[in-house]
Amino acid sequence: MNNVLLGVSGGIAAYKAVDLARRLVQRGFQVKVVMSENATRLVGPATFRAVTSNPVALSLFAEGGAPMEHISLAREADVVVVAPATANIIAKMAHGLADDLLSTTLLATRAPVLVAPAMNREMWSHPATIHNLEILKERGVVVVGPESGPLACGEEGEGRMSDPEAIAEAVLHVLGMGSLLSGVQVLVTAGGTREPIDPVRFIGNRSSGKMGYALAATAARMGAKVCLVSGPSALACPGGVDRVLVETAEEMRREVVSRAPSSRVVVMAAAVADFMPAEAVGEKIKRAGRDKLTLELVRTPDILAELGATKKDEQVLVGFAAETGDLVEKARAKMREKKVDMMVANDVSSPGSGFDSDYNRALLLFAGGREVQLDLMPKTDLAARIWEEVSSLLEGKAGR
Repeated sequence: MNNVLLGVSGGIAAYKAVDLARRLVQRGFQVKVVMSENATRLVGPATFRAVTSNPVALSLFAEGGAPMEHISLAREADVVVVAPATANIIAKMAHGLADDLLSTTLLATRAPVLVAPAMNREMWSHPATIHNLEILKERGVVVVGPESGPLACGEEGEGRMSDPEAIAEAVLHVLGMGSLLSGVQVLVTAGGTREPIDPVRFIGNRSSGKMGYALAATAARMGAKVCLVSGPSALACPGGVDRVLVETAEEMRREVVSRAPSSRVVVMAAAVADFMPAEAVGEKIKRAGRDKLTLELVRTPDILAELGATKKDEQVLVGFAAETGDLVEKARAKMREKKVDMMVANDVSSPGSGFDSDYNRALLLFAGGREVQLDLMPKTDLAARIWEEVSSLLEGKAGR
């Protein structure tokens, strides 16, 4: 487990650092926080303590604090992140000033350092700030952001701290995890399918495609070559992803089966319809003169089962099980039936997660019997956790 030391300086964006700490913890990092005195006036240390489950370091001379804490913190860290990084802490770092716990720790560490600047646009564009950042970059410090937009002072311009998700992704890159899937051919399915009843009606489901698109986008950021086979979705194609749009289950089957043999990893996140009308009518069915309408439904092709029956030993196959009760039992049965390496199971009736939500909770089941329970988190964070597990499965297959 990598150790992240999060330094929080006294900018109004300190509240965003709480979200950053949470995202890093959800990715499996051990996170410790050191706050400047001014930062504690904006966000309470207890908040970070609750999020990280670790004590928060506050002062060089804190009562009961560990002796030489700046040295121990500096040596334990695999990466140091300063977010927000004010003009003041950037200046201290550039010129080697050390007058509090955060600045002394930064001077003592030999770990990679990442800063996420946040300040007023005039301060950001000041020659002193520009010069200080140039000094830090020459020393190998990674600078993330800032972004343009509304500022705390009421003005508009460059100076907003980058989104916590972008900073968390940068941490992965700094630690070498940005290349976790470097060069791996990945196939991901997303969204629901539409099985036509007539030219204007179809059988479908509530899938938005958000989970599959998050998986595709995250895999691309981790260095994979990604093909996304997507049912109808309002989402834009993620950068660096080759997208193929389909509508029906049979269309999805055709595209997936043709691409699966050349893919090292196949992740079936799409909510493929289980049934379709036995026959689609060529003209719109009129309501006039009808009190009821009976449809004969037949099963759609079982794409996941077909892939499980034909997959190669070195290939990793991941399935999704969206259930509404007896989650573990149903997901385990599906896993055995489909012959997948990992099953991502979630209860879609659970409030605040599942279909059309930006959040999800999941239970990861593995062929060897291992289980990993993941609590409610953004689907982007869940995608990162899934790919970390996939990477471990790839390593295991390579070692056979």
